[in-house]
Amino acid sequence: MDLSSINWLLLIAALMVGATPILLAAIGELIVERSGVLNLGVEGMMITGAICGFAVAVETGSPALGFLGGALGGAVLSLVFGLLTQVFLSNQVATGLALTLFGLGLSALMGQSYVGIRPPATPKLDLGPLSDIPVLGPILFRHDPMIYISILIVALVWAVLFRTRAGLILRATGESPEAAHALGYRVIRIRLLAIACGGALAGLGGAYLSLVRVPQWTEGMTAGAGWIALALVVFASWRPWRVLIGAYLFGGLTVLQLNLQAAGMKMPVEYLSMSPYIITILVLVLISSGRGRISTSAPAALGRTFHAST
Repeated sequence: MDLSSINWLLLIAALMVGATPILLAAIGELIVERSGVLNLGVEGMMITGAICGFAVAVETGSPALGFLGGALGGAVLSLVFGLLTQVFLSNQVATGLALTLFGLGLSALMGQSYVGIRPPATPKLDLGPLSDIPVLGPILFRHDPMIYISILIVALVWAVLFRTRAGLILRATGESPEAAHALGYRVIRIRLLAIACGGALAGLGGAYLSLVRVPQWTEGMTAGAGWIALALVVFASWRPWRVLIGAYLFGGLTVLQLNLQAAGMKMPVEYLSMSPYIITILVLVLISSGRGRISTSAPAALGRTFHAST
C-alpha cells in the first residue's frame, strides 16, 4: 500500500463534502426527535429528495432549484408519515420503516429515465484571497455553498432550540406533550411542523448526494446514509454541535476507505466499504452501555403517541 499517493489536503476537503448529506439528514431528524417523534424513514426521505432534486435540476438547468425540489420532496413524504402517526395514530416505528421502503421504491420508479444523465454543475463559492491561503485555503474555502449553508443550519437549529421561546416549546412537547397541551400549545401542529422541517432537511441531504457528492442518479444511492444519520442523533445525545462532529467523523471514515482502496490497501474491498457501518454499530453499542446517561439525554416522550383527548 502506497500512502504517499493520498493527497491529505484533498482528503480533508473531501471529508466535508462526504459529511454534508449525513449532517443535513441528522440535524433534521434531531428536530423531529426533539418534538417527541421517532421517524425511522430518514433513508426514504433522503432517496426521495435525491431523485426529486436531480430531476428538477436536470429539467430546469438550475442546481439551486434542484436543492429546493429535493427539500420539497422530502418534506412531502415526511408529511405522509406525520399524517399517519399524528392524526391516525399509527405506530411510529412501523410507519417509519414503511416510509423507507416506499421511498426506495418510489425513487426507483421516478429515476428510470434519469440513469446516465449528468446534472448541471453546482458552482463553488469564490472567496477571493481566502481560497489562496496555504493549507487552510483548499480545506476550508474552496467548497460549494451548501457546505457552508449546512453549518449555518446547525448553528440556527442550536440557537432556536436553546435560545428562543419556540425552541423551548418544541423541547417541552418532546418531554411532556400532555403538559404542553394543558398549557394551550397545539402539540400535533408543532410535531407536524417539526416532521416537515426534518423531512425537508433529509431531502436536502439527498439532493446534495445526487447533485454534488456523486453526481448522478443511481437507484439506492443513499446506501444506508439515512441509518447513519439516525445513529448520529443518538451519538450526539440530541445536541446540534455534536451532530456536526459526528457527521464529519463518519464522513471522514467514508472518504478514507475510498482513498485506502485507491492506495492499494491489501484488504478485501468489501471490508473497507462496510467499515463506516461497522463503526456506526460499535458507536451505538458503546453508547447503549451507558443506559442511564442516554435515557436522561433522550426526550422523555420520544416515540410515544399523543392524542389531545388523553
